[in-house]
Amino acid sequence: MNNLINTIQYFLFIIVELTILFLGISATVSLILMYVPQKKLKAWLSKRGLWGNFMGAIVGSLTPFCACSTIPMTLGMLNAGAPFGSVMSFIIASPLLNPIIISIIATLMGLKACLLYFSVTFLGSIIFGIILEKIGGAKYVKNSKGETGCCGNTETVFPAAFSQKLKVAFKSAWSDFRAVLIYLLIGVGIGAGIYGYIPQEFIAQIAGPSNPFAIPLAAIVGIPLYIRAETAIPIGLALAQKGMSMGAVIALIIGGAGMAIPEMTMLASIFQKRLVGLIVAVIFFTAVVGGYVFNLIL
Repeated sequence: MNNLINTIQYFLFIIVELTILFLGISATVSLILMYVPQKKLKAWLSKRGLWGNFMGAIVGSLTPFCACSTIPMTLGMLNAGAPFGSVMSFIIASPLLNPIIISIIATLMGLKACLLYFSVTFLGSIIFGIILEKIGGAKYVKNSKGETGCCGNTETVFPAAFSQKLKVAFKSAWSDFRAVLIYLLIGVGIGAGIYGYIPQEFIAQIAGPSNPFAIPLAAIVGIPLYIRAETAIPIGLALAQKGMSMGAVIALIIGGAGMAIPEMTMLASIFQKRLVGLIVAVIFFTAVVGGYVFNLIL
């Protein structure tokens, strides 16, 4: 009964939190785009090659978003005509390198661990952004807006008054939210079940230092495990105290923070399944490599 109550509470809390985040961020992006000339915005985001991926990773690392709230920004970047590789670098970097996770790692695990974590994930976001573009991942992008809305049509004439701009921005945000709502409900429901019924001790048991496959197992467990950025590192440290290797802890954090079930299901609303699968593979590979690098260096 306690597990059921915890699961329901978690489900309701995350649904409310993500709804507010999605609508707020989506409306904010739409509102900003009304004040930024489309030519200038495209110039900022249209850097090709390595520099474009670098800029995508930088923007991702500066955004204080949780995993699921990267979707509205992704929609805005796609509708603004940003290069596909830059968008992919942003998607990978944003949940892994947001200031909340970085500051928690620096505080609880030390500066060396923080720099190592940042280096692995930042470099990975650039490399995999380039790879996903080179293999033609852009062809797997769905039509992200059935109606172009306020950020998809460069010829739209926006109202002059701020109050009217705000109304248009929230209308566009609501349209985006309705398109992904079913994916959000399914993803958070599965994540809540995992949160309520899988004990931490079980995860620590199968991902201890005596298991040669501890790091990839931790990454697999972390991918569907929705962990809030504020609690990811303390949970990882608690698991480390129960016997989980530090590399497995990092793999769990990267998997959980980088590709939670809610984000995977929401990505499926704007990307085809093959591209979503490739992004999941990227996060998994980053988690495994990061885990082994942590064990080797620290």
